[in-house]
Amino acid sequence: MTAPAAPLPLADEIGVEATPRKRSYLRKHPSVAIGGFLLLLMIFIAVFAPLLFTVDPTAIATSRRTRVPSELYWFGTDMLGRDIYSRVVYGARVSLIVGFSVATLASVIGLAIGLFSGFVRWADGIVMRVIDGMMSIPPILLAIALMALTRGSVGNVILAITVAEIPRVARLVRSVVLSLREQPYVEAAISNGARVPRIIWKHILPNTIAPMTVQATYICASAMIIEAILSFIGAGVPPATPSWGNIMAEGRALWQVRPHIVFFPALFLSITVLAVNLLGDGLRDSLDPRLAKSI
Repeated sequence: MTAPAAPLPLADEIGVEATPRKRSYLRKHPSVAIGGFLLLLMIFIAVFAPLLFTVDPTAIATSRRTRVPSELYWFGTDMLGRDIYSRVVYGARVSLIVGFSVATLASVIGLAIGLFSGFVRWADGIVMRVIDGMMSIPPILLAIALMALTRGSVGNVILAITVAEIPRVARLVRSVVLSLREQPYVEAAISNGARVPRIIWKHILPNTIAPMTVQATYICASAMIIEAILSFIGAGVPPATPSWGNIMAEGRALWQVRPHIVFFPALFLSITVLAVNLLGDGLRDSLDPRLAKSI
């Protein structure tokens, strides 16, 4: 006589078990919790910018220019009388769009290049010499050179920064592939007659996701900084577009008498970059415990 089957766990029990696990994970990796919260806050600000007591960020009113922060103008006004609070809030959209877009595009393209270079031995030398040549140029200089060939727009900024960031991902993925292709299970798959696309899809690609995800967070933060630099020197998005780099560029002439014009966009940029870096640091520790600061 067979024993009766164990009853399935109720949905409430599953929820009770899952919640402590989540709390335990966040306690072990506070960087993920802090970075994720700050990043979600910035995303909320960017998405719901029209509902956060903002006005038209491009509206000019010369009669109220260079006002200091007050109850009426929370962050003050710039040289053209535009509300800095509204421009900073709407500027979050540009930075987040550029950061997420560059991280996604650079990761996908760099992944393809890294897989091809790491698994196709005859092409490795050729591809890596090209990557080495691109990495010899600082990303900001390469982005400036590419922007000099096009007109200023968010799309062109994303494209220029993506080209500059691809070598970092390609190098990382290639190093992972070189170590994986010598593993016994990969050699066993090759000896069993498995085709290269199947080996890459089933054995190589899943093991590159974790390090590439961590790298994508750092690329996202780097892209936000590069976009701000490009806009600050006039090589990024058009000056009329409210972005943190443009706001700081317009306020640098009045830095000594009206420091708030530069301070608020710089503060938001710093918080956003810090949030992404904290998230990436926490993901690194959780995905690879060997790199954790404390075990």
